[in-house]
Amino acid sequence: MEKLLRIAKIIDICTERIGKLTSGLVLVMVILGAWNVLGRYLGRLIGINLTSNAYIEAQWYIFDLIFLWGAGYALKHNEHVRVDVFYNNWTHRQKALADLLGTVLFLIPFSLMVIFFSWGSILASWEIWETSPDPDGLPRYPIKTMIIVSFVLLIVQGISQVIKNLAILQGRVDSDRHIPGGKS
Repeated sequence: MEKLLRIAKIIDICTERIGKLTSGLVLVMVILGAWNVLGRYLGRLIGINLTSNAYIEAQWYIFDLIFLWGAGYALKHNEHVRVDVFYNNWTHRQKALADLLGTVLFLIPFSLMVIFFSWGSILASWEIWETSPDPDGLPRYPIKTMIIVSFVLLIVQGISQVIKNLAILQGRVDSDRHIPGGKS
């Protein structure tokens, strides 16, 4: 179990770094959005086009990345959506069992299905080097690829959660979900 906990810790460190990168993208998205608005009005005022569809689409793509890459980070920090009617009153062991079953029975199979069913569409996008139909639009195939990347990251973080929940159920990790040698 100690080797598995070390693997979980490595996964958590990677997820944490991706989460920090993702949080930095929020500022980039806001600045880009502000420029899209200011540039449109300033451009009209001075008679020069200061924005383009590429800037608007870049803002959308960054939002996509924040949402997609943030999923594993939210899972790691237990910030994902759940109905807490019963869960709040459960012991740490009961929560660990519920999280373990939810990850194994729902999260991982759902993520695998998303990867499986999106694979063909993403490959087709790469085959034709799909781009936006809008003038000055961005390529679509890279952002579509992030669907697969994000669900792989979610599965990997799910595996870390499984390891940690098994450790809690076995009594190898304390009730605060700390992994020996660092926070989970």
